[in-house]
Amino acid sequence: MSIDTFTRSDVKVIAKKCCYQGFFTIDEYQLQHKLYQGGYSKILTREIFERGDAVVLMPYDVKNDNLIFVTQFRAGALRLANENKEQSPWLIEFIAGMFNENENPIDVAIREAKEEANLIIDAANISPIMQYLSSPGGTTENIHLYLGLVNSLDEQGKPITGYYGLAEEGEDILVSVMSRVEAMQWLAQGKINNAATVIGLQWLQLNYQQLQAKQQ
Repeated sequence: MSIDTFTRSDVKVIAKKCCYQGFFTIDEYQLQHKLYQGGYSKILTREIFERGDAVVLMPYDVKNDNLIFVTQFRAGALRLANENKEQSPWLIEFIAGMFNENENPIDVAIREAKEEANLIIDAANISPIMQYLSSPGGTTENIHLYLGLVNSLDEQGKPITGYYGLAEEGEDILVSVMSRVEAMQWLAQGKINNAATVIGLQWLQLNYQQLQAKQQ
């Protein structure tokens, strides 16, 4: 049997109800799906975090081989920080944000770049890397990962920095610049440990030479 045998038509959603409705939504599903050895599974109950889709933008300065990062507090990282004192709940990340109504991914990337890092990026300098499901065992979230070509230096030739974010959303964001080489070292040391940033850096390590060649 092929690994891509089954499709959406091989799942029966028997019932669905909303368990929680707030900033996010949690829905409870009762469903069955086909089995590889024939027939259907028993009725499964699954609570799904309906978080919505998100955009992640990796700002890369090809000429200087630098990346722009944002660092901010993440409540979801508290448990790990409580268990391991070497871990911090302030995470080194790429720019990211959720969709507003009637926005497309490029619009989100441009908006979030300005809000989180005071970067003005033209749509022509944004290109898709991939889409992926962040944690499909429990959430519907689909991540749109993009590359954004930027200049990481200010008018004086110094790495840009600053404090940004929307106060009304409780954001307190530090912007910093790191070379690609140093970022890979931090990744290897476990200092960068959130999925979108890890995936983006791994993609960049495979593709940076082609990006640099195009700029020559």
